[in-house]
Amino acid sequence: MPYTEIEGHRLALSNLDKVLYPASGFTKGEALHYYASVAEALLPHLHGRPLSFFRFPDGVEGGGFFAKNVPPGAPDWVTTAEVTHVSREPLHQVLVEDLATLVWAANIAALELHTPQWRVDRVDRVNSADRVGTGNLADRLVFDLDPGEGATLLDCRTVALWIRDRLADDGLTALPKTSGAKGLHLLAAITPAPSAAASAYAKKIAEEAEAALPGLALSRMTRALRKRKVFVDHSQNAAAKTTAAPYTLRARPRPTVSAPVTWDELEAATSPDELIFLAPGLPARLERHGDLLAPLLTPAHARPLP
Repeated sequence: MPYTEIEGHRLALSNLDKVLYPASGFTKGEALHYYASVAEALLPHLHGRPLSFFRFPDGVEGGGFFAKNVPPGAPDWVTTAEVTHVSREPLHQVLVEDLATLVWAANIAALELHTPQWRVDRVDRVNSADRVGTGNLADRLVFDLDPGEGATLLDCRTVALWIRDRLADDGLTALPKTSGAKGLHLLAAITPAPSAAASAYAKKIAEEAEAALPGLALSRMTRALRKRKVFVDHSQNAAAKTTAAPYTLRARPRPTVSAPVTWDELEAATSPDELIFLAPGLPARLERHGDLLAPLLTPAHARPLP
């Protein structure tokens, strides 16, 4: 079993040749390399946010499972958080805040990384590896635009442009990324506010989108209504919900990535395929564009909810 040392931590790396994406031959070793290559852009978006892992130890065709609590066998140097406000029982979750922890997570086949819209905002150092999180002040607003049968990512774009302009009316700046699956995510930095307030505002915007685009946008989750429409999922603003993080791999047939895009790219696309990004191409894309979601990390860009 090969070993590597990262930031003073010794890691045993297992099954690097194992194919996790059979349709493309993408291996576990390539997944580790991908995450190490994009860590500089990814880690700031994970900082302070308890992670939910979507793990696929047998590859994307072998079935996966969500893991919120710290996985068994986690090294004692992995930073964790006790989260007490989103479930009846406390959760003990991982905070991925350094390269060593990111590579460790990839090595346990945590292909997908999902975060809440809030950070652990009160920090008690119990020991060097533990934090206790008791707050749920959201600092991001998120809309997950999910196309139903007969709708496409380009239909999501139409709804995204409407939401962008509507949020701008309230002084909020929406930034887009692909979901890495079928749709789009819109994110906006907000002055920290209770998750309940963020949820209520997002629901209001989703309902307005449905009223403005009645043949296309849908604010209700009812699957029977979703044919040829785009579901504006506002529910992920709830404190207990999570969203696929920027730059995370997704468990699709190919190693797609939830990739930030520019509004110009979205408007210029003539096919959904133009808005699908694969892991091998992301490092070069970051070289060209930098982190397009960097404004989310700057408090000066945050605006209060109306």
